[in-house]
Amino acid sequence: MKNKIITADEAVAGVTDGMTIMVGGFLGTGSPEILMDALIKKGVKNLTVIGNDGGLPDGTYGHKSARGIGKLLEAGMVKHIIASHVGMNPLIGEGMNDGTLQCTLVPQGTLAEKIRASAYGLGGVLTPTGIGTPVQFEPDELGREKRVVELEGKRYLLEMPLRADYAFIRATIADKFGNYMCAKATKNFNYLMAGAADKTIIATEKLVEIGEMDADTWKVQGVLVDGIVEGEKKWEI
Repeated sequence: MKNKIITADEAVAGVTDGMTIMVGGFLGTGSPEILMDALIKKGVKNLTVIGNDGGLPDGTYGHKSARGIGKLLEAGMVKHIIASHVGMNPLIGEGMNDGTLQCTLVPQGTLAEKIRASAYGLGGVLTPTGIGTPVQFEPDELGREKRVVELEGKRYLLEMPLRADYAFIRATIADKFGNYMCAKATKNFNYLMAGAADKTIIATEKLVEIGEMDADTWKVQGVLVDGIVEGEKKWEI
């Protein structure tokens, strides 16, 4: 069996300037912080980042540093963010205004399903969300034109899958094969993104031996996981 245990630095070694990455978390809850720190240490630039939001800026909820994607934004590493909610991080608005950052907003459910479609090999998803609004007529986050499909008298947008080079995910418990689960609110996009990238890396709070936990513990199977990093801090938000 392949050894999937790697360091945070090894986990991001293949990330290069201009790549597209997915980052799990929801406003700092369940973000893989040690992987964000490793990316900053590596110093890559011009990333396209897919996530629910822009993370949290320095000082939010009393924390002395930014959280999640907020760390990458603070370091000036992001050229394009694809997210559903960005109002908590003023760096995004500032970057949009001064022309240094592109931001594409996608309805949250649509964003989730576009990621899921990629992970499960689907050609796209049909949704009524956005019909009759600018969402219908504007190209999607990758510049693809929207298509309208009519079924049984109702119109739907065909939303295409969204894929990345790397998915960086936080787990609460994982085994050495990469089977993992996330506690409480940390589930969010950390389940959806597994398999929606060419490489899926998890940073786990606790690592156990294969077979140590009941198999029903695991919500995502390790066959989708390429690398496992130990040492993620206890969930704080």
